[in-house]
Amino acid sequence: MKAKLTVQDAKRWVTREILAGNSSHLSSRLAAQFGVSRVTAANALKKLVNDGWLDSSGGTRPNYHLGRNREIAETFSLPGVDEHIVWEHKFRPWFDLPLNVLGIAHHGFTEMVNNANDHSGGKFVTALMRLYEGNLVIAVLDDGIGIFEKIAQAMSLPDRRLAILELSKGKFTTDPVNHSGEGIFFTSRMFDQFQIEANGLHYDHDVRDKHDWLLEVDRPATGTLVYMAIPINSQRTAREVFDEYTTGDNFGFDKTVVPVRLARIGHENLVSRSQAKRLVARFEGFRKVLLDFTGVDEIGQAFADEIFRVFANLHPEVELVEIPTTPNVKKMIIRAKTAGIMAAQLQGSGDSGT
Repeated sequence: MKAKLTVQDAKRWVTREILAGNSSHLSSRLAAQFGVSRVTAANALKKLVNDGWLDSSGGTRPNYHLGRNREIAETFSLPGVDEHIVWEHKFRPWFDLPLNVLGIAHHGFTEMVNNANDHSGGKFVTALMRLYEGNLVIAVLDDGIGIFEKIAQAMSLPDRRLAILELSKGKFTTDPVNHSGEGIFFTSRMFDQFQIEANGLHYDHDVRDKHDWLLEVDRPATGTLVYMAIPINSQRTAREVFDEYTTGDNFGFDKTVVPVRLARIGHENLVSRSQAKRLVARFEGFRKVLLDFTGVDEIGQAFADEIFRVFANLHPEVELVEIPTTPNVKKMIIRAKTAGIMAAQLQGSGDSGT
């Protein structure tokens, strides 16, 4: 069978060789590595130069260096991978990034590799970091149980899709002794695009529309893929993202934004108290909760009452703010809040003995 050399194969092999300091005689060694002719190997290197993956100098016997575009991928055994050492020695040195983007990349890379190490139950994790024409992509793939199944089991959820609701709130972890539950929440807000695919589900947080989306996909039921992307000219910093959701002298994670539609399973309407209880679970861990009603045209009376009267009265320390709402949704919320105010007034009258 005739040997074949793909551009992707050439790019990854050449990148590893250059990073290892083996940049001499690349054409002949590339040909030998893949069993192709020197002409084929030379053409592959020329394409990598033209596409910005390599720079060359030196005429007929060129010296090659990494170009403006970079792509590095490594696979590590689980558990036991040290995300900080992997970042510092395998990835960071080969990417020239603005300091603010470097900080975001550092946070996202180490958080997601650590999650795979500590939570996935898998045997391997592959990390990829790619800089192409001014856009940085980081992907982390493990072969474990799948993040949504892991959360569903830990919380005894009736459906894996509800695991995404818990992730969107933040402060959730299956290992509270060793983790704060803040990693995915903050990482998803630092990058322009943040996606998780696992257990036949696809979760997408994108700053271009500022809403979280859930899709069902025909993919393997195990393993977790995390995808993160940001342009390198972004002005965002990790600190400003932390500051947006933290308050007080101790800079605690006290504010969150929750997409209300994620409380639905499939196309069901949001009408019941049980749905509302799923939504407000763990809200007491925040001082302020912004309830994003995008994509929700109507809600039921019991659903609204459980959130804006029952929960609000039990937890007056939690500020609930609804954004945005349709007239029908707003009507139900006002009705629930009014009932809550009247109940509080009646309670107060009873306590005073009048």
